[in-house]
Amino acid sequence: MLEEFSYKISPPFLSEGNDRDLGLGSTLEELPMYNFQVEINCTGAEVANFFEKYPLLPGAILVEQGKFTGMISRRRLLEFLIRPHGQELFIQEPLSVLYSYTRTTILLLPDTTPILTAMQLSLKRSPEMLAEPIVVQTASGVYKLLDVQELNITSWQIQGIENLVRYERSQVQIIQNDKMAHLGRLVDGVAHEILDPVGFIWGNLTYVSNYSQDLLKLIAAYDKELSSIPEEVLQIKEEIEFDFLEQDLSRSLASIRTGAERLKKLVTSLQNFCHIDEIYPKPVDLHACIDSIILLINSRLQGEIEIIKNYGQLPPVYCFMGQLNQVLMNILSEAVDTLLNEAVRQQLHLEDIKTVQKPRIEITTKVISQKASNPNAPDSRWVLIRIADNGPGMSQELQQQIIESFSMEKKAGKETSLAVSYRIILAKHGGKLNFRSQLGLGTEFEILLPLV
Repeated sequence: MLEEFSYKISPPFLSEGNDRDLGLGSTLEELPMYNFQVEINCTGAEVANFFEKYPLLPGAILVEQGKFTGMISRRRLLEFLIRPHGQELFIQEPLSVLYSYTRTTILLLPDTTPILTAMQLSLKRSPEMLAEPIVVQTASGVYKLLDVQELNITSWQIQGIENLVRYERSQVQIIQNDKMAHLGRLVDGVAHEILDPVGFIWGNLTYVSNYSQDLLKLIAAYDKELSSIPEEVLQIKEEIEFDFLEQDLSRSLASIRTGAERLKKLVTSLQNFCHIDEIYPKPVDLHACIDSIILLINSRLQGEIEIIKNYGQLPPVYCFMGQLNQVLMNILSEAVDTLLNEAVRQQLHLEDIKTVQKPRIEITTKVISQKASNPNAPDSRWVLIRIADNGPGMSQELQQQIIESFSMEKKAGKETSLAVSYRIILAKHGGKLNFRSQLGLGTEFEILLPLV
């Protein structure tokens, strides 16, 4: 070994990395790395002197007149000492000669590479290369060395955090599902309690209507048969406004009947929406599901949004009705929010808008066929539910965010209603959820459910 360090070699520098907590999105630039560059005309003994001084130094970046040419690790360099004539080469020959004997594939990554991705790429190397350090290129063009042990430890820590986050999310989801199940049972019980008195009103309306008509007939018969009506009777008729009462009684009973019928439909829709799905799907009338959701959100339409239904002939579709109702509610609520917000914006900037079109949601259902990928297989049949609005449409950035939220690998801490809908259609029903949007032309969602 040389007694003094070579003037050609600058001492290695270890960057401390980022002091913040590492997470799933952390990159290589946040890890401590060695900056140790050696001109390729130096000897192996000169470099070994630094390895002796810095026992944690994993290797050296080889440069020729400042230009990157490769990397030689501590292990590869010191292997020469046990080779025949290795000591002579080690002491006398420059690193360019030694490197020509030890040249191996180098894993070179930019410093923006996620730590978990770098870990996967490192593990894909051949077994004899697994212990080799990784060369990291910074944005400024500087090459540094990352000890693979540092990468392994950090990645395992991050994976532990990821597993903990997944566990906590699963626990939260279990609690949320349990709450929703209890809420569904509670709402179902309340709806049942409301339906009972509504049933009493509905059942007795017919009798009350018949009774009132019979009483009016009786009074008319008395008036006809009596030659002179007592003064007291005439006075009572005048006090109760009998002529108006006779005309308005049937209208009042009809209004009560309409209100009871509407309340019954509303409570039934609420029961269907809070339906607790069983283990297996059941056949469902999709048109009834859509009508129930429209009835529930009717108060939000405020008479400003027009609903157009283009219903086709649909067979009963096997599905989980409660979850499918949630998907329909999510998509329709999204469309209603968009149209109402656009209506407010148009009212505020009315002078800038030449023509104001009435907000509209168009719902189309039909059975379609799709060609099978295998030419020998029959065409697949699907039920299509298309929900389109004439709102302002979405920007490309927003569309990209929605698409990324659909990805299982990029689950956010708080999922959006559209991401939940996508998973319900895809995972629970084996279907498809597509959307198209263009600025100024509105947004269109398509739900495809397979027919079995």
